[in-house]
Formats: sequence, C-alpha cells, structure tokens
Amino acid sequence: MQIERIPVLSDNYIFLLYDPHRKIAAVVDPAEAYPVLQHLQTLGAELVAIFNTHHHSDHVGGNTQLIQHYPNLTIYGGAEDQGRIPGQMIFLKQGDRVQFGDQVGTVLFVPGHTKAHIAYYFPPQHADEPGDLFCGDTLFSGGCGRLFEGTPQQMVTSLNKFRNLPETTRVWCAHEYTLNNLKFALTVDADNSELHDRFQNVKVARSQNQATIPSNIGLEKRTNPFLRWDVPSLQSATNSQDPIQTFARLRGMKDQF
Repeated sequence: MQIERIPVLSDNYIFLLYDPHRKIAAVVDPAEAYPVLQHLQTLGAELVAIFNTHHHSDHVGGNTQLIQHYPNLTIYGGAEDQGRIPGQMIFLKQGDRVQFGDQVGTVLFVPGHTKAHIAYYFPPQHADEPGDLFCGDTLFSGGCGRLFEGTPQQMVTSLNKFRNLPETTRVWCAHEYTLNNLKFALTVDADNSELHDRFQNVKVARSQNQATIPSNIGLEKRTNPFLRWDVPSLQSATNSQDPIQTFARLRGMKDQF
C-alpha cells in the first residue's frame, strides 16, 4: 500500500491509499474531490473506498462528487455519524475491520473531537515496517483536536488507544498544525530537550514549505503534551495531579493560545 499526501484548502491533508498491483485506490477524509480525481487520473487507478473519520465538512466535502465519478465505491464512517456523512454506506464500531487490497485495518472508536469520531489503524505487514494510523482530528502532530462534542475523559481514553500502538506507527493526521502546536508545547514543557530539537526541525521544514506529516507515535509520546498528561512536569504546569484534569487544563490553555 502506497500512501500519497494531497494538500488541500488552507491546511488539510487528504490521504490517498494506492495498490499499484490492482490499480485501485482509497482516500481518507476527502475534503475536496477535484485534487483526488487528478491524482487518480495520474495513477490510472479506480477509487474503491472512502474512509471518513468524522462528519466535519473539511473531511467529507468531496464525498458526493467522488461517488458520482465512481458509483461502485464504498463510503465508510462511524456508526454514530449516521446521517451526517454524505453517502455513508458502512457504519463502523470499535474493533471492526476494513480492507483495502491486501491490507486489513482495525477501527478505533475515538470520541472527543466529535461524538462519533473513528480512526483507522493498519498494522505492518512485515516486522521491519511501520504501521499506519489515520486519526483525523483526534491526534495532531504535536497536538490534539478541540473538544467540540466530547469530554476530556473521552479524549484521554481515545488518545490512550493511540499511545498503546507500536511507537513506530506513522501518524497521518488531517491538518498541518505542527509548528503552532509545538510553539504551545514549549510553553508547558520547556525543559523537554527533544521538544526543542523537534521545534527547530519543524521550523526549518515549514520555512521550506515541507510537510511535517506523517509523525510517529514514539515521537508524539515524547514531545506532544496531549499524550503526556501523566508526566510530572506537565502536571506541575497545570497545577494538577489528576490525569484527566491535567489534560483538560492543557486543552483549555491551548484553546486560548
């Protein structure tokens, strides 16, 4: 499975999964149809699936037009998003499986950003390869999504599912927010030397208009404050020893940043 990153809108990424042997493709969270259609034409591939993580318009905006071009494709989304994702056909719950070519992914139910948010985890096919996590707006590189429909407890539970994945897992999040996220992270985790190094690297990359996605779970666990609610320095920064309250206060601080 090859993964192509398609930048759209102001800071969104659409991810195109491509099976070169079968000449088929799937897309994760198509905000727009036209860039996807262009890539499919270049590859000479047929679109067979849309994997939506949640119902927000910058994740499902291309669904209707894509199904007009490829009427046999299947549109996946969370069971609790029924009625909110255009064209949704398959309604997924925690632990369900999805297949693309030879790859079988596991569905993770990760409410918090929205009440129905899901993620797709494709484990590695070989021991020396990383797995791939398509996490929508739940986890960002250096950050996490705002809590529009969920609670801090839900979001911590959801993010903890990601923390438990192998550290080599690539994190394909849906927005290019890394630089601003790390600027905030430094305000609450200033003694984290790896975070400082990461910030400098990201600053250079973005100055050259390079993408910072994918990240990986190990790097996020070491430098993303929203996966570090049980670290004493972050608890000190939020004046709380309770993990849920620590997370909630960090999220509140980021909302005002």
